[in-house]
Amino acid sequence: MLESLHNLHPLAPSIIGLVVLLLLALVADLLTKHLLLAIITRVASRTQTEWDDALIRNKVFHRLAWVMPALVIMYGLHLVPNLGVGVARVLANVAHGWLVLSLSLALTATLSAANDIYALRPESRERPIKGFVQLGQLAVYLIGGILVVSALVDQSPVILLSGIGAMTAVLLIVFKDTLLSLAASIQLTSQKVIRVGDWLELPHFGADGDVVDVALHTITVQNWDKTITVIPTHRVVADSFKNWRGMQEAGGRRIKRSIRIDVNSIRFLTAAEIERLGQFQLLQDYLKRKQEELATYNDGIGGDAASDVNFRRLTNIGTLRAYIIAYLRHHPAIHDELTLIVRQLQPGNDGLPIEIYCFTNDTDWVRYEGVQADIFDHICAIVPEFGLRLFQQPSGADFGALKHRAPDR
Repeated sequence: MLESLHNLHPLAPSIIGLVVLLLLALVADLLTKHLLLAIITRVASRTQTEWDDALIRNKVFHRLAWVMPALVIMYGLHLVPNLGVGVARVLANVAHGWLVLSLSLALTATLSAANDIYALRPESRERPIKGFVQLGQLAVYLIGGILVVSALVDQSPVILLSGIGAMTAVLLIVFKDTLLSLAASIQLTSQKVIRVGDWLELPHFGADGDVVDVALHTITVQNWDKTITVIPTHRVVADSFKNWRGMQEAGGRRIKRSIRIDVNSIRFLTAAEIERLGQFQLLQDYLKRKQEELATYNDGIGGDAASDVNFRRLTNIGTLRAYIIAYLRHHPAIHDELTLIVRQLQPGNDGLPIEIYCFTNDTDWVRYEGVQADIFDHICAIVPEFGLRLFQQPSGADFGALKHRAPDR
């Protein structure tokens, strides 16, 4: 039969043999993808382990399936009759290159699956390996590319590597950002500077939100307005940023806000006012202790008892500060183990600032804002009870009221 085909045309046996070989390769590819992969996928879906699901999800077996047609061609070429040496070598080189490419892609997919499996572990939030996985994938791509090219040109990889050695300077320029990102990624992960889930604030990039991904080249931040900011890893190390993780780990979130008191309303308390304020449960201990202290001091200096100017007396502003401190210490949402200060700041044209500095015992943003608003609602409402006034710049309504109260001429 071969002789009859050869008599028909000298290349007929070779062409028919190649067509049959390609059909066999196609059949092997279809059987592998539609039969073997289906079985593997079905088995993986029924197991309780996560690693096989990760391999299926990253298409490791799909890429390994590409190896079958390459193997069929590589080992079937010698069965094709009257195939020229040059043609056989070219086809073998192409099949060899396809084999290396398939294995390289399968290996990179395996690395991605390993990262997915590691991400399920608790320590992955503190020490993400995605940057190292991407570096390994880059190395696989480089080595695989060299091997594919060497297979296609039928040359030793050593020869190609010797040529690449002369291009080191060019490669350093091309992969400058990758090398910088690699160094930055190692620094960030080894020192646990940034983790997935951290609240990161980078004003230079307009980023303020949660870290959702730490990769080799980029760090992805989902801002509070649900926008996404992608920042080069090496820029994060080079520029300053604020990580709010310390606040979350401490279990308290700081309140640092001031109210401004009209200086003209600050004065000494009268005996009637002291008696009335003594009905405040939060002030009873303070007033008792303070009156004993003042009495001891005033008895020590002597002087004319009819003149109050020689004595120390209670002030409404000092009593307000004592009330706020007691109020915060009894507040169930204020952290009792962190700093709590109520202090006066430098007075100015906008009154006397009274700064409240404390920490809530809940770091959740929504609940924190609710606690802070509740505290200042109460403080602003209680200020008039001490004979004080909050300071604010005059508004149009204030000037209008003055106009209406002005006497007619």
